[in-house]
Amino acid sequence: MELNRLYNMDCMEGMKQFPDKYFELAIVDPPYGIDIANRSGTIGMRKSQGGLTQYPGAKKWDASRPPMEYFEELFRVSNNQIISGGNYFADLLPPSRGWVVWIKPQPEGVSFAMSELFWTSFNKSIINITISRSLIQNTTSNNKRIAKSTAKIHPTQKPIVLYKQILSKFAKPGDKILDTHVGSASSLIACIDMGFEFVGFELDPDYHAAATKRMELYQSQLKMF
Repeated sequence: MELNRLYNMDCMEGMKQFPDKYFELAIVDPPYGIDIANRSGTIGMRKSQGGLTQYPGAKKWDASRPPMEYFEELFRVSNNQIISGGNYFADLLPPSRGWVVWIKPQPEGVSFAMSELFWTSFNKSIINITISRSLIQNTTSNNKRIAKSTAKIHPTQKPIVLYKQILSKFAKPGDKILDTHVGSASSLIACIDMGFEFVGFELDPDYHAAATKRMELYQSQLKMF
C-alpha cells in the first residue's frame, strides 16, 4: 500500500498489509458505540441559523465500538497511539497517565460536551489543549490563513488545528502517521500541512468521497498562495 493515500476500505483489512511497528504514531477516532443516531435531545445535531438540525446524510455509524481485536492490531502496526474518546474504551486499553484534554471554546460535536479526552500511550503528564474559536474558524498554513468550509461533512469532525497541535506535541520529523477512521480528513490535512507521511482508512464510501474532496480542495487552496 502507498503512503499519503486515503483508502476506502475496512481498516482491519488495511492494517494487515503492514509489518509490525510500521507507523511511528497512530491518531485515531473510532466509533464510541453510544448509538448517537438513535438518541434523543441535541446529540448528533448541529447549530444552524439559531436552531438545531441533524447533520446531512446522518448514518447509523456509531451503533457499536471496535472489538478488542482492533486495538490489538492497532498496537501491532504502530509504536505509539493517540485515541480520541479514550474514556469510552477504558476497559479495552491499558492504564495511561498521558491523557490529552481538548477544551472547546463552546459545546459542540455529537454530544455538545465542553471537552473531549484522548488516551495516549505516552508516559507524559496530562496535556490540556485550548483552541480559540477564531483559530478554529481559520486554518493557518505556513503563516497564511485559509478559510475553512463552514459545512461539516462528518458528525465527529474535529478542527484541523487540533490535530496540528497534537502532531506538534507528539510526532517527530519523519514519523509516519496512521488514521484508521478518517471521517472528515482533518487529521490527514494536518499531516499534509506539517509534512508528515500518512495512511488513512475510511470504510463508508460517502464519507470517503467527501473527505477526499475536502483534501483536494484544501490542497488547491494552498497552491493559490
